[in-house]
Amino acid sequence: MKNFSVVIAGGGSTFTPGIVMMMLDNLDRFPIRTLKLYDNDEARQAILGEALEILLKEQAPEIDFSYTTDPEEAFTDVDFCMAHIRVGKYAMREQDEKIPLKYGVVGQETCGPGGIAYGMRSIGGMLEIIDYMEKYSPNCWMLNYSNPAAIVAEACRVLRPNAKVLNICDMPVGTLRRMSQIIGKQPEDLEVRYFGLNHFGWWTSVKDKQGHEYLPQIREYVAENGYLTQIEVDTQHMDQSWQETHKKAKDLLAVNPRYLPNTYLKYYLYPDYEVEHSNCTYTRANEVMDGREKTVFTAAKKIIKNGTAENSGFTIDSHASFIVDLARAIAFNTHERMLMIVENNGAIANFDDDAMVEVPCIVGTDGPEPLAQGKIPPFEKALMHQQVTVEKLVVEAYVEGSYQKLWQAFTLSKMIPSAEVAKNLLDDLIEANKGFWPELK
Repeated sequence: MKNFSVVIAGGGSTFTPGIVMMMLDNLDRFPIRTLKLYDNDEARQAILGEALEILLKEQAPEIDFSYTTDPEEAFTDVDFCMAHIRVGKYAMREQDEKIPLKYGVVGQETCGPGGIAYGMRSIGGMLEIIDYMEKYSPNCWMLNYSNPAAIVAEACRVLRPNAKVLNICDMPVGTLRRMSQIIGKQPEDLEVRYFGLNHFGWWTSVKDKQGHEYLPQIREYVAENGYLTQIEVDTQHMDQSWQETHKKAKDLLAVNPRYLPNTYLKYYLYPDYEVEHSNCTYTRANEVMDGREKTVFTAAKKIIKNGTAENSGFTIDSHASFIVDLARAIAFNTHERMLMIVENNGAIANFDDDAMVEVPCIVGTDGPEPLAQGKIPPFEKALMHQQVTVEKLVVEAYVEGSYQKLWQAFTLSKMIPSAEVAKNLLDDLIEANKGFWPELK
């Protein structure tokens, strides 16, 4: 079995240690010869890099490990780039969430005005990494799970149409795990049918390998409890905000009881509820900075201080196991069935061909092959068309430097009540994102 060279772009991310731990746990399935971290924040990455260097020497000394801010060093001789960048880091995420709340609008990092702001920051960073990858390792595949995935995927489609970029999200993976707990099955034993956009879709079927349909049973549970399971609460020490998100799925199901909803639909269907239950001074970004951010970097500093990763506090990111499945599908032509963000091209029969949709795909050496989902009903189609138009306008605004098109994107967003609020919000976000967004005219 071939040994692979991997670079993690966004090496200073709090998710990096969990992803490295996950890859170490899967070396029998996906052997690694070289592992590199790349980040443009040298000081931040150095803390995690030094800690992971100690861990790898203890647990997998055969892997050649390094961390760098030099693109040539990072991207030369790599087979896979795993990208999870956050342009502006958590300080800007905090602005994405708090500025909209000033106007009584949902403040969320991937949806609505916050998601648009984050998308405008992310596009340039993603293109830069793609260009480094193609320059130094033209046969490399990028496995991209950087947010906001929908806008990033659309930007890649428009601006780097021939790049070997696979856009994927862990949200459906996490929800499928909860579904499996509801029915007492293992996630890998289930096959789903799903249609939508990233963070914006519906499950239409959940079957086991023998063809038994569990959707009615799961739907009955979700109607009472949402996706929240006691197993998740007890074993994952889930933040309260996530518990509320999973419980809210029961209200999403009430609106559209035919299919099982993606939890992020709550921001589109119940924006008033979300604003009412938001803390304008302490948002999800603050939770993360006071929670995972401190936990991960405290663990890293402890490893460095002790000179050993024994009882380190780093844990395997179980969500990230799908990344190894995706890499293996490309490397070994396994024809893995996965939910991917791809150009529609008829996968949803009555939806725009050039829309970036999220549907089940068979993944092999040549990339993802979408599975046909047939025609979708008018309610879901209308919601999707509105949202995909927002995403396209954002990318057009980025490319053209168009204030007008970005204002239109804000105005069309389902979470923003009027063009006036959209304009005021946009102007505030332009000010907050100076140095991150292209200049708009």
